[in-house]
Amino acid sequence: MHPNTLADAVEKIDAGSARDVVLAEFVDMFDLAETDRDRYASLEREPRLTGDARLDALVGAIAEYLAKQRRLGRVPPWVSGPARRLANPWFTTASPSDGIREYLTFASPAEFASRNIFTEERPLRRARGPQSAKS
Repeated sequence: MHPNTLADAVEKIDAGSARDVVLAEFVDMFDLAETDRDRYASLEREPRLTGDARLDALVGAIAEYLAKQRRLGRVPPWVSGPARRLANPWFTTASPSDGIREYLTFASPAEFASRNIFTEERPLRRARGPQSAKS
């Protein structure tokens, strides 16, 4: 079963499912939502804090990024909580060289960089992008 909300995704991850797989499934479900109201609803409920600082910050970045990228008109207020930011930089590649660190520092979307998460330019890109309105 794919997670319909970001909070559900965090629960699945916390229960032992692979973070990257579950988050990708959530993004797919988010993009398949029929309306912007449904998309916002999938982000609205705050995921519980897991104690994994990286995951807790990452879900804040994901929620803010999706809300802004898909122009939902608002961002869930919970994303700005202090537990949704990292104290130390996290470069999301396996073993970043100095050059990769520099690239990620400049390429990371603001929603990630503001949380001290440094990743690629389009971190949630999927093979199938957002669905356009049906005719």
